[in-house]
Amino acid sequence: MNPDAPNRDTIPTIDISRFLTGRDADKRTVAAEIAEACETAGFLILSGHGIAQSVLDGAFQHSREFFDLDQAEKDRWHPTGPSRQRGYHALATRGLANTLDKSVPLDLRETVFLGPVDDHRARFADQPDALTAHAPNIYPETPSEFSPALVAIYQSFERLANDLLRIFAVALELPESYFVDKMDRHFSILSSHHYPALSEPPLPGQLRTGAHTDFGAFTILSMTDAIGGLEALHPNGRWMPVKPRPGALVVNLGDMMARWTNDRWTSTLHRVVNPPEIGAWESRRQSIGFFAHPNFDAEIACIPTCLEPGAAPIYPTVTAGEHIALKITKSHQGSG
Repeated sequence: MNPDAPNRDTIPTIDISRFLTGRDADKRTVAAEIAEACETAGFLILSGHGIAQSVLDGAFQHSREFFDLDQAEKDRWHPTGPSRQRGYHALATRGLANTLDKSVPLDLRETVFLGPVDDHRARFADQPDALTAHAPNIYPETPSEFSPALVAIYQSFERLANDLLRIFAVALELPESYFVDKMDRHFSILSSHHYPALSEPPLPGQLRTGAHTDFGAFTILSMTDAIGGLEALHPNGRWMPVKPRPGALVVNLGDMMARWTNDRWTSTLHRVVNPPEIGAWESRRQSIGFFAHPNFDAEIACIPTCLEPGAAPIYPTVTAGEHIALKITKSHQGSG
C-alpha cells in the first residue's frame, strides 16, 4: 500500500514532484489524487513541493523574534488606513468564526500580514477598492531579517500556488493554463501567526482560531508542532488533527474554489484548538499561511466542467474582490 495515497478516512499526503517534473501520464496520476482529496476532504498534505527548508525555517525564526518584542514595538506596525490585511494585528483583535455569522469571542492569536510583493496598482488605478487590496506593505524594521524572510517565503508560496493551479486545472479536466490569466495580478495574503501559551483561561467559546472556512481559492500552510493545533472537520463529522510530516505543507480549499467548482470540491471547516493547560510553554505555536486570492476583478463563476447538462450554477457570479471584502469585514466583528 502506498502510504501517501489518498483515502476517505485520513488527510492524504500527495507528492506533487511527479507532476512538476513528470510525463503526461504522471501528471494525470497526480491530478487524479488531488481531485480525490479535493472532492472528499478539501484538505491535503503536500510533499515534493520544491520549497527549500531554509526558506521555511528562516521565516519561522525571524517571525518568532518579532513576536517576542515588547507590545508597544509590535503595535508600531499596525495599519492605519483602509487596508486591514497589512502589518501587525494584536492578540484577540480578529475573529474568523464571525465570517460564518457566529457571535463568539475573538481569536487567541497575533499576526503579521504581507500582501503582494509586486506592485499592480497601475492596473487598478480607476478602482478604489482594488487599490485598497493592493495597498503597500508594512515592513517591520526589527528584527532586520524579519521582513526579507517574509518576502522570501511569500515568493516561494506564490510560485507553488501557480504550480498548484496547473494541477487543479488538469484535475478539473481543463487546459493546464486555465487559471493563468486569473492569477497574474493576484492579491494573495501571507500571514505569520503566533499562538502564545495561554496566560489565563479563555472566554467561553473562545479558541486560538474559531471554526471557519477560508475566504480565497486555497491556502498553503506551514506550521510548527505544538499542543493545541489545527483541526479539520472530516466528512464523517469528526474533528481531525492536521499533522504534516516535517517539511511537508498543508493545503486546504477556500470558498472561492467551492464556488468555482459548483461545490464539487469542498471548502472545509477548520479551527485551531486551545491547549489543555494554561501556561504550558510547549503549547506555543506558529503557522505561516499563503491565502491565494485571484485577480481582484476575476469572475468567480461556475467552471464549465463542473456543471451538469441542463443544471444551473449553485452560486451567482461574483468578483474575487467583492467576495473577499465581505469576509474581511465580518472577521472584525464579534466580542472580545
